[in-house]
Amino acid sequence: MTSEAHGGRPEPVPGEPGPTLYDAVGGMPFFERLVDRFYEGVAADPVLLRLYPEPDDLAGARRRLTLFLAQYWGGATTYSDERGHPRLRARHFPFVIGPTERDRWLVHMREAIAHVDPPPAIAARLQAYFEMAAEAMRNQD
Repeated sequence: MTSEAHGGRPEPVPGEPGPTLYDAVGGMPFFERLVDRFYEGVAADPVLLRLYPEPDDLAGARRRLTLFLAQYWGGATTYSDERGHPRLRARHFPFVIGPTERDRWLVHMREAIAHVDPPPAIAARLQAYFEMAAEAMRNQD
């Protein structure tokens, strides 16, 4: 069984046919807008910016997050094709992520969700996933 926090895709809901969330939001452009807005916040946040090895160039991190989210929600497998299994917790372990960092990350992701303004049901699914994932990445009290 693959855990969502560790990069697996969400389990399909039995009896709920239809497009993936990726399809429902219009594909890659939605995730590009979401992540672009998120990183606008990160770039101005000294608490989060210090976690990035190259704080003056967030392009790589921006691309990786975009590809990961697109894949997670039903898009192309480009992230895994390029980087292997997401292993999110292992990839984030070298960085000190405590409650403050988790909360700052969520502030910017919530703002990004609000900015891209998906339908309420999709916003709720995104929010629930990001809250769970942000907590799963925490490695300090």
